[in-house]
Amino acid sequence: MLTRLVLPHAAPRVAADHPAADEDVAFGLLRARWHGRGLELTGFARPDGQDTGRPGSAWTWLTLRHQNRSQPPLHLRSRPRRMPEVTDDSAQSEHNHDWSGFTALIAPGRLRRGGHWLLGDWRIEATLFTRPRPARVRRRYGALAPYWCGSGEYPPAHWVDHDVRLQPFFADGRLHLRLERPAVLVTRAAPAPDGLDLDGVADTCPSGTVLRLRHRESDAVVERPLARTGNTFTVRVPYRPFTADGRGGGRLEHWDAELLYPDGAAVQPCLDERGGPVAGQHPLPGAPDRVLYLKHLADGRLQLCVQPAAGLVDRIAVRDGGFELSGHCPGPASALELVLRHPGSASEVRTPVGTGPDGRFRARVPATRTGSDGVALPLRKGVWEAALEPVGRPGDGRPLLAAPGALTAVPAATTAGGKRILLQRRWHDTLVVDSTPVLTATERSAWTQHRLRTERYPAARRAPLREAVLYDVFGGRGYADSPRAVHAELARRDGRLEHLWVVDDAQATLPPGVVPVRSWSPEWYRALATCRYLVGNTHFPDFLERRPGQVVVQTWHGSLLKRIAHDVESPWLADRGYLRALDRETPQWSLLLSPSPFATPILRRAFRYGGELLESGYPRNDVLARPDPRAAAAVRRRLGVPEGRRIVLYAPTWREDQQRGDGDGFRLDLRLDLGHARRLLGADHVLLVRPHAHVREPLPGAGDGFLYDCGDYPDPQELLLVADVLVTDYSSIMFDFAITGRPMYFFTYDLEHYRDTLRGFSFDFESNAPGPLVPTSAELLGALRELADGDGGPPPGYAERYRRFRAEHCALDDGGAARRVVDRMLELGGRGGLGHTLGHALGDAPEHTPVHPNG
Repeated sequence: MLTRLVLPHAAPRVAADHPAADEDVAFGLLRARWHGRGLELTGFARPDGQDTGRPGSAWTWLTLRHQNRSQPPLHLRSRPRRMPEVTDDSAQSEHNHDWSGFTALIAPGRLRRGGHWLLGDWRIEATLFTRPRPARVRRRYGALAPYWCGSGEYPPAHWVDHDVRLQPFFADGRLHLRLERPAVLVTRAAPAPDGLDLDGVADTCPSGTVLRLRHRESDAVVERPLARTGNTFTVRVPYRPFTADGRGGGRLEHWDAELLYPDGAAVQPCLDERGGPVAGQHPLPGAPDRVLYLKHLADGRLQLCVQPAAGLVDRIAVRDGGFELSGHCPGPASALELVLRHPGSASEVRTPVGTGPDGRFRARVPATRTGSDGVALPLRKGVWEAALEPVGRPGDGRPLLAAPGALTAVPAATTAGGKRILLQRRWHDTLVVDSTPVLTATERSAWTQHRLRTERYPAARRAPLREAVLYDVFGGRGYADSPRAVHAELARRDGRLEHLWVVDDAQATLPPGVVPVRSWSPEWYRALATCRYLVGNTHFPDFLERRPGQVVVQTWHGSLLKRIAHDVESPWLADRGYLRALDRETPQWSLLLSPSPFATPILRRAFRYGGELLESGYPRNDVLARPDPRAAAAVRRRLGVPEGRRIVLYAPTWREDQQRGDGDGFRLDLRLDLGHARRLLGADHVLLVRPHAHVREPLPGAGDGFLYDCGDYPDPQELLLVADVLVTDYSSIMFDFAITGRPMYFFTYDLEHYRDTLRGFSFDFESNAPGPLVPTSAELLGALRELADGDGGPPPGYAERYRRFRAEHCALDDGGAARRVVDRMLELGGRGGLGHTLGHALGDAPEHTPVHPNG
């Protein structure tokens, strides 16, 4: 059927001379590559409001029109391709566009007539054919737009003859081809004592021709005469004009190059690297760490840039689960490290860089990141910026640029933890690392997710319940918190239960016997529908509907100092639909845990919860109530804390009014003078900083042996286990740490604002806090220094207040919370007799079993 519709005789009717683009269809170029037959274009044509999810439901025709309208157009058949990423990219749930993809081949020989190349610019038009009804074919017109990275953003050029080059490029967001004989080629660049010698060839090079450089950031012009031999030339470009102070007004300057002829005509030179590399960096005398960069622009033209030395990568290999890069970086490169930064989080990866005396470097770009617990996990999903950075000078990064000869080596791909990791390029030659999602494009598209939610999940709810537990910690963050303790208790008791754990983006390691379930995957939806027990410490999906016989346990994740949910007198939560979603969710809970009698009425009121509430204590705190010295020693080893060092843990909460400018997460408003802390405490202390999970900024200076960034540590209870003293502000972590009896300080620099404007408190914090409220960094650090000479108990004058605090908030923290929760879980799930019998047989007679169905 498709063949009949794209016969060549139909082409003039298919594409009019200047078809108007249809606004209800998106055309894009994803990839462009050269091979033996020509230029292969892979793209998509995605119509709005219509499915193209079946083979034959869409096909695309490309038309090439020469700038000389007398030339007949060229019509190219394309081959339809199944590309689920097109559906995913559409970000809509109504239509499947899996068969909107296509591949077309431009054979260079078709751009010749009578043995001559048809030089000039060619506009590429696209026509999408769809069949909305069996007897009708609809046509829609447009042009291919650039994709966000790689060859879909900057397609590669190719020499199709010894003197003819075919250059794809985008103009006004549309793909064009330029078939040209470059009039001026620069074929060699060689450094001289006072400048740079450029050799080249020109179609014509009369006497009086000069190389003119125009400074883009000012009106400065540099002209240099050419030394000619026939049509070849040499020109000396002196370094001196590029070292003028302040000329560019910034760190990067651009100089555009052209050959200026005596008659006033000007031609921009192109780089010809067929005989060897021409683009490169040349150190500028008297300008430390500044280079003159001969840049090969995406369209082949020469540009001169004055900039800090970059890492110009000329070799790329995939090796040992990562990428090995080598290249040239002029200047003092003896102490460099490669840095990957994830702009959407606080994540950084640093690896050493090997350098040689000639300025060449070798660096390994890893596909994994080792966390503060010493465990290597795949890079978090998203695009990671890559740079070379001098050791000890954070933020002074040099980008990694791909030399022209290395562009064809990207994208390069490897795998880690089931994830595909890509080395990509942006802005033509800037290297980045793209860690793709665990879910396939088919699985993660809004179209598939809508059907999983509205069709597959309801269907799975009709299947028999399986004797299994699905655990979820903060939407798949890791093996931690109260669900971890519940799992340990269940696994100890009942070997017939399956244990499934929600993992997001492969960012967790699990113990033997626990099956990972990718969040938002088809198996995740099925597990939510069929597992008898669901145990989570935060919100469950809003579509969850508890089945008869299913037990949903909400452990929650903090005691109640600051107000939560309906108790918060702030529009921040209501404006985001949080409270409406909460009201839909709470009726699905079978059991809500309370850490203390104090918290019980607050939880019931704040959540407007009318179901069963169990005063059990938090299972996560059993490890603090019954500490194991061997476990604590293992945590210290994983962190790398030297023996004999006193551990200060700083764990502040987040501030709703400290949102980052990009809207992704919140700022790290540390307020702690880290330099002063190093000087005062560094000899015999270490400082562990645990920012709130909502914070998306790195901790400056971490990793120096004193300061530890523990934002990614999987389970904060282990940090509490080893901390000698806790510093926090208004975080509920104070209730957990109080179990240990160790000292606490409260860094309350914004007490009035937080109390009266931002959140408010559930009790009189200022009168009942189990430690001093300290308003300044200097006072806090002085108090910590004095405390080091004490006995490890509460700060002076706070012993009685600490005792009262523990009596009110930690009475249930006796090491048996997990047992109490599991007892009630199994009762609700019809397995209570087995649970109680095994528990008692193992010598775990309950010390407290306060079950309060009505709160």
